[in-house]
Amino acid sequence: MSMPLRKNPDSLPREDYHGARKRLFIGLISLTSAALCLVLLVGWIIPYIGLGNIHPLVPEITGMLLVASIALIVWATLGLVLHIYTGRPWFGSQRVRGVAVKLFLPLMELLGRLFGVSREEVRHSFIKVNNELVRGETGSFAPSDVLILLPHCLQSSNCSVRLTYGVDHCKRCGQCPIERLLVLRDRYGVKLAIATGGTIARRIVVKERPRLIIAVACERDLASGIQDTHPIPVYGVLNERPNGPCLDTLVSLGNVEKALRHFLNVLPPDDAAVPGAVAGATFGPQHGKKDGGAAPHPAAAPAPPAEPQ
Repeated sequence: MSMPLRKNPDSLPREDYHGARKRLFIGLISLTSAALCLVLLVGWIIPYIGLGNIHPLVPEITGMLLVASIALIVWATLGLVLHIYTGRPWFGSQRVRGVAVKLFLPLMELLGRLFGVSREEVRHSFIKVNNELVRGETGSFAPSDVLILLPHCLQSSNCSVRLTYGVDHCKRCGQCPIERLLVLRDRYGVKLAIATGGTIARRIVVKERPRLIIAVACERDLASGIQDTHPIPVYGVLNERPNGPCLDTLVSLGNVEKALRHFLNVLPPDDAAVPGAVAGATFGPQHGKKDGGAAPHPAAAPAPPAEPQ
């Protein structure tokens, strides 16, 4: 009895990924797979006659290797596409996801440019797809196994305190999103660190040994970080850049908290009185000022925590 294909019911909202659609990723990875198979086929046909001069069996052996390579590419692509669409693993797709993405993503960006699709659009679609796959593949985690990894550009450019080597040095003045993110850390009992670049981020991951990373960054750093840390699952939250790249960036605190509530196996009581609760808030000047005076990047007003996933 055939099993009907049903669309993933837990699809994430496009608005959190700059309007990115999964169909863009599915289309590009399918075209990339077809192009790669075509290149392999042409690369075998052209020297086919010459290979026979080496040994009569060389063309047949080469042909079998080629067919096996094409079958592997088609299997990985089909399994990944079905996994993306339905939200459930197909044909062992969870095992080849990391390898497929590392191989295909650079080719997808190149192919996207040929069709007028920007690199940023491809990365937005990739991050959305990755997050849905991570939500569907992974179970729940103890708070001590979860790491929130932040970029240093979330810290106010006017702040004189260095947080890279110790986020607890933060004065919690409310001038940037770090204060509210520390509230989330303290409430849920997870780990939190700030990285100034890929090398520091990898060092933090090696030191903390998390089983899940919730990373805040731009699409470029998220895309590369997701590939670099495989097989550790990374759930990406895109930052906001009202002042341009790498300067006083913002983040949807509600999206970070929703991710925590989805992945953690231990949640704080919903009625816990937590100063500066941040569920559903976005830290930014468009959301009003924090009590007690003006600030360049004031925090949002508290909102009730989201329901557990």
